[in-house]
Amino acid sequence: MAASAPGVVEVALEVNGKTRTLSLDPRVTLLDALRERLDLTGTKKGCDRGQCGACTVHVDGRRVLSCLTLAAGVSGKAVTTVEGLANGDRLHPVQRAFVECDGLQCGFCTPGQVMSAVALIEEGHAGSEAEIREHMSGNICRCGAYQQIVQAVRTAKEAA
Repeated sequence: MAASAPGVVEVALEVNGKTRTLSLDPRVTLLDALRERLDLTGTKKGCDRGQCGACTVHVDGRRVLSCLTLAAGVSGKAVTTVEGLANGDRLHPVQRAFVECDGLQCGFCTPGQVMSAVALIEEGHAGSEAEIREHMSGNICRCGAYQQIVQAVRTAKEAA
């Protein structure tokens, strides 16, 4: 990370498979860099305190809360957002399962829920309903679609 101007750092991110270089204040969160600088608005700003999970993305394959992660701290790492899951018009199996199981209502929390669901399946934590609920507990749905979200995770896991 080389400084380009006083108080600014160069941040190189591989976002959804594309290398992007940004000149940022070192205090800019990954969430704000994604939404405001890269126009990737699928990642939602919910509480901005790490309590709701709406901003969940993957960094080097691990789920992180982007509102609590400094963009400069992930320079050189691979970031995947909800926009990076689908292959063109072909939805990721978890995205398809959320649609099929009606795992969304207002949709605000859905990107974070989907990103967490993808991670927990990859981590091997999609066994029982209780295990899924435990590993999805950091993602809040104000509409209360929890049962459908659990069913979507189970459906996606079975399809994998």
